[in-house]
Amino acid sequence: MTGTEGGGDSAQVPGALRAWFVVHFVADWVFAIPLFFFPEAFLGWLGWSHPDPATSRVVAAALVGIGTRSLFERNASRATFRSLLDLKILWSATAALGLGWTAATAGPPFVWALFGVFVAFNGLWTYWRLRLR
Repeated sequence: MTGTEGGGDSAQVPGALRAWFVVHFVADWVFAIPLFFFPEAFLGWLGWSHPDPATSRVVAAALVGIGTRSLFERNASRATFRSLLDLKILWSATAALGLGWTAATAGPPFVWALFGVFVAFNGLWTYWRLRLR
């Protein structure tokens, strides 16, 4: 199901939130492609001296899954948006926690930027989740 079928309460989902789901799809894929196909080169460019390609590809897979689902469900019902926002809040919060920990202990400086991206997305998703109670 692509989110365009069913869901009689889809009109209650703000257009801005639908647009953010598309932005999230693009952002996830922009990072997923190099993480999946060129993890050592991409992460080396960002300051990691010895990135693990397997872990990078698993993260890329998560980005592809979450981002693509965002695109597919951009026209879904309010209930579907609430569920996906719960997922996005959990993902961005735990990713931010892990990135913050890494930045504070061992990571290259760019990890702080990634930490900021995940914190910002977590704030965005939390805002919209509270609006869709």
